[in-house]
Amino acid sequence: MDEDSLAWETTDSTVAYSCPGFDIVNETVQLPDGTETDFDYLTEPPSVCILPLTPDGDVVCIEEWRQAVSRVNRGLPVGGTESDDVDLEAAARRELREETGYEADSLESLVTVEPANGFADTVVHFFVARGCRPTADQQLDHDESIRVATTTLKELTEAVADGTIRDGRTVLALSYYRLFGNE
Repeated sequence: MDEDSLAWETTDSTVAYSCPGFDIVNETVQLPDGTETDFDYLTEPPSVCILPLTPDGDVVCIEEWRQAVSRVNRGLPVGGTESDDVDLEAAARRELREETGYEADSLESLVTVEPANGFADTVVHFFVARGCRPTADQQLDHDESIRVATTTLKELTEAVADGTIRDGRTVLALSYYRLFGNE
């Protein structure tokens, strides 16, 4: 089947709602059968998720309050790219340093995903950071409350397996690393 025959044509697009971090876009689209309808989605800058490993192989995790689910979430450092980031690796290094106070000896790309492409244009670029050491204080945004803790890869894997860790980015980063990474 020709993939282009599935394409929708956007005939109008407006930002319905805007706030720091993301916008909600309303588009008028024409479906392949000619039907015209509206489609709303969340748009945001690309983000980075870092699986930070210490020289001993422990994982640097964060614990952060997540208002949308009304609980402390245990997971990995994640953040949006910023205009002064020269590339995705620079964004990953910045986010790691800001959220944890750790810096990495090396960084390697793990995978890039669209985790919710049915209702968002979100793209998350995953990295493995090796040789992570604490080098500075955290530099948190005004709306971040983050504790830093290390754990073993085995303990993190067990927490994902038993459902204690439910953050999708952490689950995906760890699963992909365990399946395809070079441990």
